[in-house]
Amino acid sequence: MVHKPRSEMIAETRAKLVAAARDAFGRVGYANASMDDFTSGAGLTRGALYHHFGGKKGLFEAVIMQIDGEMTERLKGVSQRASDPWKGFVDECVAYIEMALEPEIQRIMLLDGPSVLGDPFNWPNQPSCINALTRSLEKLVDAGLAEVADPEATARLISGASFLASLWIANSDNPEATSKRAVAAFERLLEGLRKGTATAG
Repeated sequence: MVHKPRSEMIAETRAKLVAAARDAFGRVGYANASMDDFTSGAGLTRGALYHHFGGKKGLFEAVIMQIDGEMTERLKGVSQRASDPWKGFVDECVAYIEMALEPEIQRIMLLDGPSVLGDPFNWPNQPSCINALTRSLEKLVDAGLAEVADPEATARLISGASFLASLWIANSDNPEATSKRAVAAFERLLEGLRKGTATAG
């Protein structure tokens, strides 16, 4: 019998626990999900959970990071399919807000995430998100498509506005209607950055 390398076994164990936890968190939420849900779903013991993640909160953070990575890849695809760089930037920002309508993202990332892990602007993924937005704005400026005096500051403002819009949608009594309102207002805000569209005050 061929034994798997230890690194492969560790990766498989972690993947099983994350998959089981993601399913439970998405179905019943963080507060109602028990560690037995994770371990029985993965066919593992509580000892394995504590060893790899330190507990329920550590496992939840791993789920958050996995979903965030998937969202990032989806958003890259959205911008790449656009007909021009400016449209790609706007479409990507809008797609992020519209993801708040998806049950799993709504429950795990927007409703439970902040209450369990604290301020999202202190999450481990935040620096890379801001850096990516900053680079996108710099490219638009270099291409003569946007007027932005401070790309990093603008990136932080866009990030904050889009996240708060997502929270508004997730906590709304009518998410679909709220999403349409948020997207319309957000697109209008972004249009103010587009070169040649600024109006006199």
